[in-house]
Amino acid sequence: MKKYVSLLLMLTLWLVSCKNNASTVKESNSRLNSLFANYWEEHLKLFPLEATGIGDNRYNDLLPLNNSDAYRDTIKKFLEKYLKESKSIDESLSDEDRISKEIFEFELNNSLEGLKFPSHLMPINQFWSFTNEFPQLGSGEGNQPFKTVKDYENFSARMKAFPAWADVCIENMRKGMAQGITIPKSLAVKVVPQLNSVLTPDPTKSIFYKPIKKLPASFSKEEKSKLENLYFFHISNSVIPAYSKLKTFFEKEYIPACRTTSGISSIPNGAAYYQYLIHNYTTTNLKPDEIYEIGLKEVARLKSEMEKVKSDVGFKGTLPAFFSFINTDKQFTPFKTPQEVLDSFWAIKNCMAPQLKILFENEPKTKFEIRQTEAFRAASASAEYNAGSEDGTRPGIFYTPILDATKFNIVGMETLFLHEAIPGHHYQISLQQENKTLPQFRKFLGYSAYAEGWALYTETLGKELGLFKNPYQYLGHLSDAMHRAIRLVVDVAIHTKGMSREEAIKYMRENERISEEEATAEIERYMAIPGQALSYKIGQFKILELREKYQLELDTEFNLADFHTQILNGGNMPLEVLEKKLALWAKNND
Repeated sequence: MKKYVSLLLMLTLWLVSCKNNASTVKESNSRLNSLFANYWEEHLKLFPLEATGIGDNRYNDLLPLNNSDAYRDTIKKFLEKYLKESKSIDESLSDEDRISKEIFEFELNNSLEGLKFPSHLMPINQFWSFTNEFPQLGSGEGNQPFKTVKDYENFSARMKAFPAWADVCIENMRKGMAQGITIPKSLAVKVVPQLNSVLTPDPTKSIFYKPIKKLPASFSKEEKSKLENLYFFHISNSVIPAYSKLKTFFEKEYIPACRTTSGISSIPNGAAYYQYLIHNYTTTNLKPDEIYEIGLKEVARLKSEMEKVKSDVGFKGTLPAFFSFINTDKQFTPFKTPQEVLDSFWAIKNCMAPQLKILFENEPKTKFEIRQTEAFRAASASAEYNAGSEDGTRPGIFYTPILDATKFNIVGMETLFLHEAIPGHHYQISLQQENKTLPQFRKFLGYSAYAEGWALYTETLGKELGLFKNPYQYLGHLSDAMHRAIRLVVDVAIHTKGMSREEAIKYMRENERISEEEATAEIERYMAIPGQALSYKIGQFKILELREKYQLELDTEFNLADFHTQILNGGNMPLEVLEKKLALWAKNND
């Protein structure tokens, strides 16, 4: 009898323990989700341009002085507060919430680490800069909505605030000049034409006046007149003077003081800054030399593959001669108009549509469009994807610059579309935003290694999606892969090994199908944003490694469409967290 009483007591205690554990998990999950919600609300107000970008229009009138010391101090306190609160939450969480907590703390720690480095002293470059983004916002063709009178008033408030933003940039760049922290001179000279392109003596000819030329018919005569005057005033008295001031500062003060070196290691504490940027963009702890060696091996492998294609198509000559042939032979530039280029991209989408349904379980609900890049930024732009809004009111857009349709080379179009559009960034970003189960902060995370790694991985799906039937399109795939492999070599060499801009351009042209002009733009991009170009191949290698790993482990239980779902359904995350997520999936499939 005592034995049975003892067993009954043990069972009762176990049930109570289970109930208590369940209660603890529920309480921890509740606290964590409340923390996420509070964080996201505060985050959007602190980063109103990000809010506009995702279709949250509550702060469309705000333009923060995001390079000022006061703003950076506010951000630091904001991050520290939420990191402390997150760490205080018990680890008794569901698997999904544990992943969310790990991503959240990675994001906060990484952002805090970034504040230790002087990005704010180099706020403008030729590749990524708000001075280039602002005209796109104000054109009526970007993320800023222009549908209601309030919408128009919101952007006028941002125009009014722009001179203060520009003044902070100038002040910070002067501080950078005094400390030897500047962008390379070869990049600074490229900024001047960009600033100049915004200037016009007639405000009604400004890109910022374009929304006024498309005022909704529903606006009253009085409303239209008021907005016309408002925009004319702020373009005349805020936007144009600020751009003019920035241009004069660059020409008279900044360019003469800029460094002549190419790499970030030449600024104070530059080596530590570059190591941080590697971690930021790859979400790994890889060292520069490790990445450099990975790059050299991949360049050699892809070069061998290109030689095979050259042999298969019967080309007699060297690989550089083969590249020159593809760049210059008329058969590879068949287009006469920009519309023909756009139609060709649509044809690629239609070609792979049947296989998409096999390789992917989920298709984004977000609408998709293909557009020619606007003329004002086409000269310095690359093909890109602009995400749609979470509510579906703004489509995802694949932009391609077409400066001259008759010179648009058809080789590589399939790979470009796979990467920038479908199933690359459009699937990855749209499915992330549409996922109702994710905390809001996870819907809009943007780790480059995951996002660009996924997009680069999708390039390897070309044959499985019914593409690359033409050997020249497959060469285009190899060329793009080579382009990203070369980045591993030159990015590290520029920023840690003293490789000059000219040496990097030469190395790139020796190993891939690229013009002098294109190679120059690419190398200058890596100079402007050190480390970002490393994320593509590092992310792709991780996804390919995971696919191979689970194909072997799960054997007949492995399903490629399910694998793709598992990569995408948690949204953007650090690679180390993605590995853990996939391990849980495989365990449940075992």
